[in-house]
Amino acid sequence: MTDTLHVATYNIHKGFSHFNRRMVLHELRDRIHALGADVVFLQEVVGAHERHAERFHNWPVKPQYEFLADTVWVDFAYGKNAVYDEGHHGNAILSRFPIVAWENEDISTHRFERRGLLHCEVQVPGWTRTLHCVCVHLGLFARGRNRQLKTLERRIREMVPEDAPLIIAGDFNDWRGKASRVLVDALELREVFELTRGRAARSFPSALPLFRLDRIYVRGFQVRHAHVHYGHPWSRISDHAALSATMIRL
Repeated sequence: MTDTLHVATYNIHKGFSHFNRRMVLHELRDRIHALGADVVFLQEVVGAHERHAERFHNWPVKPQYEFLADTVWVDFAYGKNAVYDEGHHGNAILSRFPIVAWENEDISTHRFERRGLLHCEVQVPGWTRTLHCVCVHLGLFARGRNRQLKTLERRIREMVPEDAPLIIAGDFNDWRGKASRVLVDALELREVFELTRGRAARSFPSALPLFRLDRIYVRGFQVRHAHVHYGHPWSRISDHAALSATMIRL
């Protein structure tokens, strides 16, 4: 039984470096493994891409989420959001513990920008309640994000018991910080960097972060540490920084 949980979130940019200069999946896997997280929330994960598989000799045979999970995370879930001729991509959650239920809800607000909420229930050994994890990648436009946040709020109210531990993490594209009005004020979650440092972390671009796009919101935990992984070597493998946090279940 453990009451300590280490989590991370990362927009992996489909496994390519800045401006798609290099395919970096193998280096990306090493860096994610080094985080030592129990649960990892990933965005822009490629489930399949025929053209990349033909172009790159070391393109994994397995889907990216399975390739990244390797032998470290025993379970994973993938939410297919964007589908195109060559393949598809979406969000993924990797877990050291069994995922006992999961669902991907389509929250797209127009057909040119496909988005989803990947909601998993994780059975952590010794916990009486399952851990609810929601991986998000919200849209680029404010009106669409507002609608997506309302859908997220509705889902949490309907699907997650108030006494169940909850983590919502991902790329919120929330330039103006409006997500907190829903997640903090309405749902009583807390953002891990707001708790530990006073405001959300700068996470984009990864070489020298300026914008606070990525977040980890929690309910039912005490946050011990939170860290932004940016600069070299992280800036070689995605345009976003990775975020991680260590928490104690209340």
